[in-house]
Amino acid sequence: MATPALDSSLLTRRGVLAAAAGTLLLTACGEQQGQRSDEGPATSTADPGRHELVIGASLELTGRGAALGVLQQRAMEITVESLNLTGIPVGNLRRAVRLEIRDNRSDPREAARQATELTRRDQVHALVGGTSAETSMAIVEVAQNLQVPFVSLAAGDDIVLPLAQRTYIYKLTPDAGDVARRMARLINSLEVRRVVLLAADGLHGDSGVRAVRSALRDLDLELTRVVRLPASGRSFTSAARRAAAGGPDGVIVWGTAPDSGTAARELRRAGHRGPLFFDPGAVAEDTLIGSNAAAVEGAYAVHPACLAASTLTTTTTAELARRDFTYRYIQRHGSFSGFAPYGSDAVRLLAAAARAATSVDRGRLRAYLQTQVTEGISGGYAFAPIRHGGMERDSLGVYVVSQRAWTRYS
Repeated sequence: MATPALDSSLLTRRGVLAAAAGTLLLTACGEQQGQRSDEGPATSTADPGRHELVIGASLELTGRGAALGVLQQRAMEITVESLNLTGIPVGNLRRAVRLEIRDNRSDPREAARQATELTRRDQVHALVGGTSAETSMAIVEVAQNLQVPFVSLAAGDDIVLPLAQRTYIYKLTPDAGDVARRMARLINSLEVRRVVLLAADGLHGDSGVRAVRSALRDLDLELTRVVRLPASGRSFTSAARRAAAGGPDGVIVWGTAPDSGTAARELRRAGHRGPLFFDPGAVAEDTLIGSNAAAVEGAYAVHPACLAASTLTTTTTAELARRDFTYRYIQRHGSFSGFAPYGSDAVRLLAAAARAATSVDRGRLRAYLQTQVTEGISGGYAFAPIRHGGMERDSLGVYVVSQRAWTRYS
């Protein structure tokens, strides 16, 4: 079995990104390394008289998306605590960050209603949220119409496309094409030739189907079948049986937790014994626990490098911040999930935009978001006027499930 080669050009590009970012995001926003706070979640500021950067968040705290939405709430609260130790320098003021968090119950209509309410009634300066493509797309329409910056936490390339109609919209998750190409190289190195794609229903799955077809074709790998999972809440048994029919060498599961783990379990029940490959949406505690554990043991996932944050080799500002965030997350919640840092990065990016803009005006925040090149907790971002979405491709790594944990694969 061959070992995937590391692309030296990506390392160089990532090094340039980290050097260019420097202290732009992490230090400039007042991140205090090594400091701890035992206070509760920072959803409001201690001093109501201070000027504020107000961020509205519509998250899936209940319903099918709760496996990912709750992680974002935790991450955002931890990060706000950290930033509010000193406040954010915005012009001649130091502003505190205040979160207005709502539970959209995994319902796109509720997400749209909340986005409207947060923008018009609560006068938030920016919106964050939507861990599913459907809730994010509901918020996109509101944010664009009301001209308020929106940072999406969901996967799905269409969230920020077409750019001319998404001028206030940004996305943090990796682009599907980058994930699929990294996955295809892994599949090729493992000498897996006949592949079936089991893709989620909806926009995220649509992006995956397009990206996987292209990536496998480029490496002359055979995509023997595409099977779509039914809408959440329905049985995956039939879809899994169709995916496992004919004995494919490997199956790609392109979806999000909790559906990814359920699909893996049904594939094993249907008789598939070959390798499983997950996109980043699977990387949550729910995928590894309970009846999923045996089914996903040995499975691979492509995911940003934050999943393997080291506590020993921290040599850059970004690595120190990543270690500090991971430490505080585990201290408070007992374990760390690789999907969590997106919420943290959303807050940090907005704080950095406010600092650079010397204002919390919505239009200026939008303009300065698209100039940020920075290394966040999840990975590297390089926004530009012609690119509002996706993590830098060299932030991606490969992981394998070993004893109910995601372990870096080399």
